[in-house]
Formats: sequence, C-alpha cells, structure tokens
Amino acid sequence: MATEATPRINARYLENFTNSTVRILGRVTSLRGDSATVDANGSIQVHLNRDAHLTLNNAVEIIGKVQPDLSVKVFQAMDFGSNIDFNAVEAVVDATHRYKEIFYNAD
Repeated sequence: MATEATPRINARYLENFTNSTVRILGRVTSLRGDSATVDANGSIQVHLNRDAHLTLNNAVEIIGKVQPDLSVKVFQAMDFGSNIDFNAVEAVVDATHRYKEIFYNAD
C-alpha cells in the first residue's frame, strides 16, 4: 500500500502545493473559533478540525491540504510547545525542496 508524501513547506511554497497534503511547522499567532493564523516564514490561514487544540505563541505541526485560496484545511495538528529552533525548521524545509526527489514527487 502506497502512502501519500507530505512534504514540509512554509508560506512561500503554498502556491506550489495547491490541492496537496503537506506538513507545516510554525508558530500560532492568532486563534479565532475554527480558524487560526500560523507564522511559517509568512502567515498562513488554517481551518481547524475539532481535534485541533492549539496554544497561542506555541509551535504547531500541521498536516493538511492546501486550498485554492492558499489557506490550509487541517487534518491533524500537534502542539510542539514553545522551545523550537525555527532556524532548524527552515533548514529542513530548504533541504526538502533542494533534494525533492528524496522527499516527494514533484510532478
């Protein structure tokens, strides 16, 4: 059984992954009902599911689908707390796209 690749992206890659499932690690900058804004090298609007329990200013990893309006529909969200090295996160995102043949099919 094949599994779907979920490449790590940030805000600058959203357009390249419309209608695709992705992983985003960023900081929660606002919460409003069933939506939130996450800073992942730029602001990303996310539409939360009932199981998502985010904390303002904490890091969160989101697995979700990029919508045509470049928002993200959350499938799963995991709180990573407040002690995250976002420089390391950006290095991983950069490596994911520099060596994309290892991480996802770019077709």
